[in-house]
Order: sequence, then C-alpha cells, then structure tokens
Amino acid sequence: MNDRLNYYQDIATLQLAPLWESLHTLVPKEPAPAVQPHFWHYDTLRPHLMRAGSLITAAEAVRRVLVLENPALTGKASITQSLYAGLQLIMPGEIAPSHRHTQSALRFIVEGSTAWTAVNGERTQMHPGDFIITPSWTFHDHGNRIEAEGGVPVVWLDGLDIPMLRFFDAGFAENYPEAEQPLTRAEGDSFARYGANMLPLEYDASYRSTSPIFNYPYARTREALETLRRNGPVDDWHGVKMRYVNPATGGWAMPTIGTFMQLLPAGFKGKPYRNTDGTVVSVVEGRGTAIVTRGDRTWRFPFGPRDHFVLPSWHTVRFEAEDDVVLFSFSDRPVQQALGIHREQRLEA
Repeated sequence: MNDRLNYYQDIATLQLAPLWESLHTLVPKEPAPAVQPHFWHYDTLRPHLMRAGSLITAAEAVRRVLVLENPALTGKASITQSLYAGLQLIMPGEIAPSHRHTQSALRFIVEGSTAWTAVNGERTQMHPGDFIITPSWTFHDHGNRIEAEGGVPVVWLDGLDIPMLRFFDAGFAENYPEAEQPLTRAEGDSFARYGANMLPLEYDASYRSTSPIFNYPYARTREALETLRRNGPVDDWHGVKMRYVNPATGGWAMPTIGTFMQLLPAGFKGKPYRNTDGTVVSVVEGRGTAIVTRGDRTWRFPFGPRDHFVLPSWHTVRFEAEDDVVLFSFSDRPVQQALGIHREQRLEA
C-alpha cells in the first residue's frame, strides 16, 4: 500500500492522477446531483426585494436582482448546475440600462403591468404570465413607466444560461453608450412577422436558433392550455403541458433553455416521474403541492401564485392541485436533447 501511495505522490508532481481511484464518481451508475430541491415563498421574499428598491437604483445596480441560489451552490449564482435564476425589480420611472451579453436570457413576468423591455430596437410591454426572450448578444434595456396614479413596482423572473457559458469560458458582455437603445421597429413588429404561422418570404434567422418572437403573451398561452384541457386527454404525470417553440423551425424557443407552461386541473393527483434536466418552476395560478423525493428524503412544497421552486435532476416529482394550477418552468433540456443524454422515467407509484 505504501508503494502505491508513494506512486500517487510521485505522479502528482507531474499533474497526473490515477483514474481508477475516481472512476466510480466520474462515471456513476446514475446521476447523483449535489443540487438540492428548494422553495422560495414569494410573500416572504417580496419585502426584501422591495427593500432593495429603496437601497439601490436600477441605474446603479444595472440589474436590481435577488439571485435564487441553490443551497448546495452558495456563492455560485446558480439555481442548478447549468442555470441561473433571479427576481428582478424595476420601480416606476426607472431605466435598467442597455447592454448585451452572450448569455441567453428569459423574463417571466411575476408582478405588475407597467414595464417594458426593448430588444434590438423593438419595445414590448410586459404583463404577468408573459414569457419574453432576450437572445444572445442582443442589446436590451428595461423601463417602468409612471402612470397617472404614480405607477407600481414590476417584478419578473430572470432565467439565464450563465453557469453553462461559464463552463465553456464563452462569456462576453458590452454596454450600450446610452441608457436606452434607439427604437427602430414598431411595437408588435416581431409578432406580426413571425407569430401568425407565416414567415416573411426572405426570412434570414436574425437570431440564429433563437425564436424571432421575443414576447409570448400569457393570454394566448392560457387559452391554448384551456382548450387542450377541454379536449383532453389530461396526462397522468404532467397534466396539460406545452413547450414554447421557435415558429421558424418548430424547435425550442431558445437554444440552451427549454421553456414550458402546464395546467393541472383542480383535484389533479399526478403520478411520479423523474428527469435528468433540473427544472425551475414559477407558479402563475392556483394552489397545490409539489412532492419531491430522493432515496429516503422527501420535500413537500405547498405552493401558491408567484412562488418559485427548483426540482433537481433525477429527483422523483409529483404534483397535486387543490384548484386549477398553472406553472411556468424552464430547464436545460434543449442542450441535453441535442447531446442525446436526456432521460425521463415515468413511474406508476
């Protein structure tokens, strides 16, 4: 044994290591994620978010965000190994200054209807339940207009592939010279061009594999879910679950982040399942419970509107709905599917 230890010490000086000492952890029989399930109750965290609004301006912060950090990844600004999530606040009259970065971003509106975002010269209004995309390397800024009654704070969930790009050492960023970029296209232009099951004759895929639509309104999404619920059938594991798509390709709306919306009818008691894509969930409507298990541990997350939680890879999950529940979620599934490594296992009990 001493000869072996001496050998290990000798090769370590040459930056060498014996694979046989770590093979079982490098190539496990099944995923053993360090990421933990966790739940953020919106009514508990909201006062802290509003307090940030009185301590630092959007201009000073650039992005006034409270990061949703996974307990197992403290200090890494990560909610899963590959994804970042945070809640961003913008107060009436503020501008979050324009910049761009190689990280792809999504905004899912949680509270307030007086804000806008601008992406590459086009502005769109934000409403609760809207799913909005900021494609990689596109200038974007946000603002919250002051209404006659003074306006209200607006909060949205940010989801980015920051940890993924950090893994690849592929992150770049650039500030725009002014707080707001000039508007060069009328509001609604993108949806008019690409959102009616048609494409301009000379469509040039300006954002490569990212959807040319950057605002998916909740009203349309909710209508589609309701129609499918009425027409049936309702899936025993996921209820009525749909994914957002790029209308030009039929593929994912974003190349690195998969986005979903699902409806769980009142009284739904879902069967358990597990996926390899760790998932971030934002509750849009209704109350219910997410039950998460791994080994002999069980987490129960009773949830309501605006709550958030994370479901790590290869943890068994099932949902119960007290009334009609609508959930928005995102994960790294597009990357896993592109690599051919995604797995889902549907269980009966």
